[in-house]
Amino acid sequence: MPAEKVNLAEKLAKVAETWSPKLVGTLDDYEIKVVKIHGDFVWHSHADEDELFLVLEGSFRMDFHDGSVELSAGEFLVVPKGVEHKPHAAAACSVLLLERAGVVNTGDAAPSARTVTDLERI
Repeated sequence: MPAEKVNLAEKLAKVAETWSPKLVGTLDDYEIKVVKIHGDFVWHSHADEDELFLVLEGSFRMDFHDGSVELSAGEFLVVPKGVEHKPHAAAACSVLLLERAGVVNTGDAAPSARTVTDLERI
């Protein structure tokens, strides 16, 4: 079979913890990930990669040093490479990420409990 469909609701049902992205597909040199977020993440940037955040359920705020952007279900934001940012979700939120393969979720921030280097495929 040349292609396999992916049901995002089924994939999200397998994600229990927050801030731990899971791989659900690939597109050329990009990884398609789902993640549940709640609370604050860390300030970070990615020197060489843009990131796409698409809200599947709920809402969250992307903080930048010069302002913030509120996102709700069905909306997406591309954070350009080199721009420092910090996601924050006041309540549980589900997000689809599209990032170049190998991108570490905490970017240039010091490794922490939130850093995921070994991406689990679900």
